[in-house]
Amino acid sequence: MVQNYVWYMPHARLKWPGLAAVVVSVVYVFNGDYQGVKLLDGRVVDLISAFLFKSGGNRNPAVLLANTNKSFIDSIVLGMGFTFDDSNSEATSIAEMHRLIEQNPKNQERIFPYIGGEEVNSSPTHAHDRYVINFGEISEAETQEYLDLYAIVKEKVFPERKNKPGSYSCQWWLFGRRNQEGNKAITPLERVLAISRISNAYGFTFLPKGMVYNEKIVIFAFQSNRAFCLLQSRMHEIWTRFFSSTLKDDLQYTPSNCFETFPFPENWEINPTLEAIGKEYYEYRAALMVRNNQGLTDTYNRFHDPDEYDPEILKLRELHTAMDKAVLDAYGWSDIPTDCDFILDYEEEEDTENSSGRQKKKPWRYRWREEIHDEVLARLLDLNQQRAEAEILGGKAADKSERKGGQTKRKRKNENERVTIPGMKVD
Repeated sequence: MVQNYVWYMPHARLKWPGLAAVVVSVVYVFNGDYQGVKLLDGRVVDLISAFLFKSGGNRNPAVLLANTNKSFIDSIVLGMGFTFDDSNSEATSIAEMHRLIEQNPKNQERIFPYIGGEEVNSSPTHAHDRYVINFGEISEAETQEYLDLYAIVKEKVFPERKNKPGSYSCQWWLFGRRNQEGNKAITPLERVLAISRISNAYGFTFLPKGMVYNEKIVIFAFQSNRAFCLLQSRMHEIWTRFFSSTLKDDLQYTPSNCFETFPFPENWEINPTLEAIGKEYYEYRAALMVRNNQGLTDTYNRFHDPDEYDPEILKLRELHTAMDKAVLDAYGWSDIPTDCDFILDYEEEEDTENSSGRQKKKPWRYRWREEIHDEVLARLLDLNQQRAEAEILGGKAADKSERKGGQTKRKRKNENERVTIPGMKVD
C-alpha cells in the first residue's frame, strides 16, 4: 500500500525547550488526501516544499563541477612537535626558532607561518603567532639538508607517530594530511580567500599565500574582490547557514555542502560592480577592525546588535546592503528587496541566564525577513538544478564523476534524489 504524507502545519525553526542549545523544526504530517488549510510558521500558503519553503523544488542541491578544486581544508599537522609556539609546552619556543634560523639561514626554507581559525576571527589583522616545520612531500633522506629541524621532529613527533597505522608511522616527518591539489590551485595567487570553519561570525577574509592553514580554516582559490563580494553577501550566507552542519547553533562551513553546490551568477568573474563594492566593503571593514582593535567576531557581534548605533557600524551595515544589492543585480533578481531588520534567530525564554548566572545575550541577527530569505533560497535551489542539468547535458559530468582536490570523493547526487521520506508526497 502506497502512503501519501502531507506536511500541513510545520514550524521551520524553534528553540528546543529547556537548557539544551538546540534549534529544531516541528512538522505535522497528514497521511492521506489532505484538503485543509496549509500553514507554514503560522502563515497560510499554497505549497510547502521539502525544505519548508512556500515555493521551490524538493531536491537536494547537486555538486556543481564548475566549483570543484576551488575550496579545500588544508593541512592536518598531526603533532604539536612540528610547531614553534610559546603558548604550548609540546612545541618549540619562538626564540629557539629564531636561533636556528640565525645559526643556519637554510632552516627558514622549511619554517612557515601557521594560522588557525581563532586567529582569523580574533585578530584585527588576522595575525598569526605560531610557526610550523613543513617538509612538504620530501623524503626522509632529503630532510637531512635541515638537520636541526629534522632533530626536533624526530624527538617530538616520531614517538607519538611510530605506533600509528599506515603513513602516519611510515612518513612520520610529514604532516598527517597534505592537500597537494589545493596547494597547486593557490600557487599562481598572491592571496587566498578564507573563513573560519566553525564560527557564528560568518566573516570571509584574505590571507597571504605561503602560510600553513590549520584544518579549522576553509581556503578558497580566489584572490579577487568579486569573489569576496559574492561569498560575504547574504546570498551565500543564507545558503551556507541552511545547508551547513551546526555545532549548537554555530555555523560549521563544509565546502562540499556550502560551496560546491552554490550557483554563482553568470559572468561574475568580469563583473566590475562586484569588484568595486567588494573592494570598498573589504577595505572599510579592515580599517574599522584596526581602529577598534577588534577582530571579525567582535565586529560582527556589534553589526548584529540592535542597540549598536556607532556611525562606523551603521556605515558597515549600509555597505553590506549595497553589496547584497550588487549581488542580486548580478543574478538578475533586482525585484528582491534588500531591507534588513533585527530578527531573533530563534525565540528565547524571558530572563534566560547562562551557566555563570549572567543574563544571556539574545540571538539577534541583522538580516532579511523570513519571506525574503525563503524566496532567495528557493531561487538558488532552482538555479542549482538548472546548472546541474546543463552540466549533465554538456557531458561534463562524465568527465569528472568523482571530485578531487583533497575532498572526500563523492559521485553527483542522483537528479531524482529528494529530501523526503519514502512514500511522502510533498504538496
